[in-house]
Amino acid sequence: MPEYIPSPIDWVREQIELYESSGGTQGTTLLDTGLPCIVITHQGNKTGGVRKIALMKVKVGDGYVLIGSNGGAPKHPVWIYNFRANPDVEIRDMTEVQKMRLREVHDDPEREMLWQAGVKAFPPYEEYKAKTSRKIAVFIAEPI
Repeated sequence: MPEYIPSPIDWVREQIELYESSGGTQGTTLLDTGLPCIVITHQGNKTGGVRKIALMKVKVGDGYVLIGSNGGAPKHPVWIYNFRANPDVEIRDMTEVQKMRLREVHDDPEREMLWQAGVKAFPPYEEYKAKTSRKIAVFIAEPI
């Protein structure tokens, strides 16, 4: 079993620890915003280690939309590269844990529909899109 490598980012590491240590009953809102989040367990592209991130919960049907906004920064978040290299993940949505496969969505109209679902859940995604010249990555996590 690969080693778990906690995030170097304090708030991410603390969010994951609270979410998981409570069995999904605490820490289920992102940065205490009141907005629901999920935890994605995935494999690191370079390290091969187990990585975990908390992302905005955007549910579409029986899947989840994962948006690599990185707050509108010029570069993708590092986890994008992990997702591209290793698309099999585990998603914790509160107390439910499910194995899923990620698919990066490049083509409209599916991409636009998923983007709009993200914006509905978290309107600042539109501001982040306006701040960056890169095309923000959009993934759909689907049950295996």
